[in-house]
Amino acid sequence: MEEFDQHTEHVEEQLHEHAAESKQGWIIGVALTAAILAAFAAVSSLLSGHHEHEAMVEQIRASDQWSYYQAKGIKAAVLEERIENLQVGGQSVPEVQRKKLEQYKADQNEISKAAKELEQASRRHDHLHMVFAGAVTLFQIAIAVAAIAALARRKTFWYVGIVLGVIALGFVATGAAEWGMTARNGG
Repeated sequence: MEEFDQHTEHVEEQLHEHAAESKQGWIIGVALTAAILAAFAAVSSLLSGHHEHEAMVEQIRASDQWSYYQAKGIKAAVLEERIENLQVGGQSVPEVQRKKLEQYKADQNEISKAAKELEQASRRHDHLHMVFAGAVTLFQIAIAVAAIAALARRKTFWYVGIVLGVIALGFVATGAAEWGMTARNGG
């Protein structure tokens, strides 16, 4: 995204130069529009990066839980083997070992539940990352179209840029609403 941000800055600088040189008043509006769109693009980029990071962290936590789940499974399998060997040898199985085996299996159920919740949280963050990344892309396209409007001296392109910016704002609003709903629901 940094490469796009650099291109956006360059386009914005050129727009300001054209606005300063232009005798047409609406060109200043194009430059102002591009500056506002760039600000929204920066915020959207920040939000996209945040959710990308959170998705990765949650997935790592889920992987840690699945490793822990496997460790409990290995301990349970070893203990089951010991219990079988005692039974085959005609010996009684200490109650402590039976309870320990039950605890390992109960722990696995809890660990599995936690891992699945973390995976779900990772998917939610990844979805929000994509929504905000879509907004960034649309803002950048809107800025480019606004630049074309100034260079070609065509107001129509400016209006198209504004429409694209409004659509991008819709992405931001959707992402923010989904994020808020997730936060209220404890996710």
